[in-house]
Amino acid sequence: MTTTHVEVRPGAYADSVTLLRVSRTAQQLDGVVAAQVAMATPLNVDVLTGMGFSVPAGTGANDLVVALHLTGDDALSAAVAGVDQALAEAGRPAPDGGAGAVAPPRTTATALDRAPGSVVLVSVPGPHATVEAMDALDAGSDVMIFSDNVPVEQEVALKQAAAQRSLLVMGPDCGTAVLDGLGLGFANVVEPGPVGLVAASGTGCQQVMALLDHAGVGVRAALGVGGRDLSAPVGGLATREALRRLDADPAVELIVLVSKPPAPEVAERIDRLVATLTTPVEYALLGPGRPDLTAATEAALVRLGRPVPDWPVHGTARPAPGGHRLRGLFVGGTLATESAQIAGEDAARAGHTFVDFGDDEWTRGRAHPMIDPTLRLEHLAAALADPETAVVLLDLVLGHGAEPDPASVLAPAIAGSRVPAVVSVVGTGADPQDLAAQIDALVAAGAEVHLSHAGATRRALALLPADTTTGAAR
Repeated sequence: MTTTHVEVRPGAYADSVTLLRVSRTAQQLDGVVAAQVAMATPLNVDVLTGMGFSVPAGTGANDLVVALHLTGDDALSAAVAGVDQALAEAGRPAPDGGAGAVAPPRTTATALDRAPGSVVLVSVPGPHATVEAMDALDAGSDVMIFSDNVPVEQEVALKQAAAQRSLLVMGPDCGTAVLDGLGLGFANVVEPGPVGLVAASGTGCQQVMALLDHAGVGVRAALGVGGRDLSAPVGGLATREALRRLDADPAVELIVLVSKPPAPEVAERIDRLVATLTTPVEYALLGPGRPDLTAATEAALVRLGRPVPDWPVHGTARPAPGGHRLRGLFVGGTLATESAQIAGEDAARAGHTFVDFGDDEWTRGRAHPMIDPTLRLEHLAAALADPETAVVLLDLVLGHGAEPDPASVLAPAIAGSRVPAVVSVVGTGADPQDLAAQIDALVAAGAEVHLSHAGATRRALALLPADTTTGAAR
């Protein structure tokens, strides 16, 4: 008989990324049927209620909730101990603390008193991110906002305030950055080199970094600016500051600007700024008539005078009888956009789908799919069981912050299926997940694996039956 345990720890704050990882660890403990460890924000309380937990009245957003469904009362002590250990290993003290421990700062402002001028990484629920980011700007610090679900009008206000101070706001929803060789968010391990990246795209930035790494070219810095920065409302405020900074860095020989399709008027504004810079800029801007990210990376290599390598392909997927739909299931929003662009305007009419499980609509109350793949795996199982499916196209993104072994859960999901699977692996040989091991596991499960996401997309399209109609660029 199952039992339920809900424990409230007043004032025991931890950031959302830490708690997502703790929840995943708790879920795997012996005797745990379901687990959620989260701050009691209204959104998280709704999620807990939907999971069948009853949060005590009076619990507030500054309280930590440990909620467990267990196989029985005998599993409770070990499960709670496991949660405490996971919190401690994530940098949180156990409930009783320790003698002589230095209390962590309670606010951004007090943290900057200890380390003035530091870049501030904000990873709190979206409705609370703006206050923390503004504190950082007021203290004279650049800020990276990992949080998503921040209203666009607040993003504009933050970036206008930053522009007045010659500061940089990376984000909101900035998933990737590299500063002084240190990766922030979901970042791949790359060698220092002559390229500076400005990216309104997390996984797009990672794809370019990974391809450059395979070509033996390092990255000096990657400044993420958030996916909406080149939209009309935001106007490229952070992109302009990032371009100016990289132009002033003598170690940067080439700037690459990576983004989903920008607003036309913002693209024109950026063009005018680029014309004033002394450092050349290569565009990797997705959109109709524009090159894909692999082609843009190849152009960057040519401008640097470096040879363009072959992009490796491992394994061989073969067409399967039955089905005529392509199902693209992605953790990377820019990668989903790139695939849809390559497939062409007729793809939707032909019934092909390209779903970004990292989009805000999928991540409210959930971990990003690069941390927790559960939702994508559920949709993948449905796609593989659907007789209309002819091929599945997937991405697997490595680097710090991502799952420690993503192939270990993706490979079993595709093994033995009649439906061919084409997978792009975005990562470098130095990433903690071991790029070669990830590829080997996927190939062993029957997948065809590409380092170029554009190449993977074209291969998936080529596996469709000959009578399938798309406007794909072959």
